[in-house]
Amino acid sequence: MLSWDDFNTEDNIQPSQPAPAAPPKVAEPAPAAQQTSSAPTASEAIEAARESLEELDVAPGLEELEMGAQRIEVDDKRMINCRADLNQLVPFKYDWAWQKYLDGCANHWMPQEVNMTADIALWKNPEGLTDDERRIVKRSLGYFSTADSLVANNLVLAIYRLITNPECRQYILRQAFEEAIHTHAYQYCIESLGMDEAEIFNMYRELPSVAAKAAWSLKHTQTLGDPTFTTGTTETDQELLRNLVAFYAVTEGIFFYCGFSQILSMGRRNKMTGVAEQFQYILRDESMHLNFGIDVINQIKLENPHLWTDEFQQEVTQMILEGAELEIQYARDSMPRGVLGMNAASMEEYLQFIANRRLAQLGLKEQYPGAQNPYPWMSEIMDLRKEKNFFETRVIEYQTGGALNWD
Repeated sequence: MLSWDDFNTEDNIQPSQPAPAAPPKVAEPAPAAQQTSSAPTASEAIEAARESLEELDVAPGLEELEMGAQRIEVDDKRMINCRADLNQLVPFKYDWAWQKYLDGCANHWMPQEVNMTADIALWKNPEGLTDDERRIVKRSLGYFSTADSLVANNLVLAIYRLITNPECRQYILRQAFEEAIHTHAYQYCIESLGMDEAEIFNMYRELPSVAAKAAWSLKHTQTLGDPTFTTGTTETDQELLRNLVAFYAVTEGIFFYCGFSQILSMGRRNKMTGVAEQFQYILRDESMHLNFGIDVINQIKLENPHLWTDEFQQEVTQMILEGAELEIQYARDSMPRGVLGMNAASMEEYLQFIANRRLAQLGLKEQYPGAQNPYPWMSEIMDLRKEKNFFETRVIEYQTGGALNWD
């Protein structure tokens, strides 16, 4: 890649005293034959287009698909390694995937709908929040502001290409858009509160407890991120499963829960209510992402039982436990003292409870016997209807698509 330094060579440096310019040469008229344009005439261009279309392959990249072949049947569809036409959305094989797409669309929201006025006043008030509460807000925004970008990159650059079912791909497209909304929401919070954007957005490379989670997630994208990676063997299919477990069951299913519970607990105490409201909507989106990912993993297991070996199950179990331990470390770092009705010890039990749920959802044995949920209010918050909060707090200047000025 060229940089400005490439042009700073002796060949390009002009002498301090330019040499006298040579007398300008008078251009001689070109011969008549050379003045004629070489561009084809309209009729020649049309004929060239017709000849090109005669050689067009009407099914590029679809391998065994032939023109005039039978239409796609439900049984032709598979979650991975499917040879059926991926452009044919119907008939649906996985109705749950299409329903999740519809539910995601119905749950649409935008960050600007949330009024941040009270949050700004509280954040700017030196006595508005304790140091521990400010620490939690900054840690949460520092991790989440880049975590959703990591997830979106994995979806767009790896998962979408390798999941060979059109209704699942439809939901993945919706999820990718939601990840963009989430990153937008964190940026909106950071900007509204007047935080140091460089400090917050770079926290995943500077703060050990945040960096460790990001590094763990990135570790599981390296192979699938290679554009030449393809599935079709036991080894590569299991690598895809590792990625799905890492990003759905761990990154979105464990890594998000400490920060979300901290911010939502703050909102329950009427502090940082705008930030908490956005986290509530994001958590509801992420819960749907998690459920979708678990369904995809279990469907792949059902269609490819040879992948789910005892050894691979042990590997997946360890991945879940690693995720829980990393999040417990993050909880201790972000919450060194009791705050907001919680502490590192209760958070540890909560994360063990969450890890047990992820293991059970994947059909694996729970690893933390007796772990209970010390924060039952988390489920209540996730179940609230969006319309209730929006009616009370939405910014009235928010424009819908029909009201926007497109000039």
